[in-house]
Amino acid sequence: MSHTIKHKSKLVGRVRRIKGQLDAVERALESEIGCADVLMLVASVRGAINGLTAELLEDHIRHHVVDPAREKDPERAQGAADLIDVVRTYLK
Repeated sequence: MSHTIKHKSKLVGRVRRIKGQLDAVERALESEIGCADVLMLVASVRGAINGLTAELLEDHIRHHVVDPAREKDPERAQGAADLIDVVRTYLK
């Protein structure tokens, strides 16, 4: 079973929240609110997308590359853990 299918409802929920945030951006533009407020809404969408991307990448690494919790080789386990940390940090 694919990890995206296993966590399907959680991921779909995140996507729906992102859709709601995008709808808020559209409404803000339609109602011509200030650019600073629109930029704040867009920043929120970007953060949500980055969070979703980080979660998907982490799951991909754990399921298709190396799961640090299950890897017997300590160097490979540490390398995978480091990669996951870098992904999380980069997409913050």
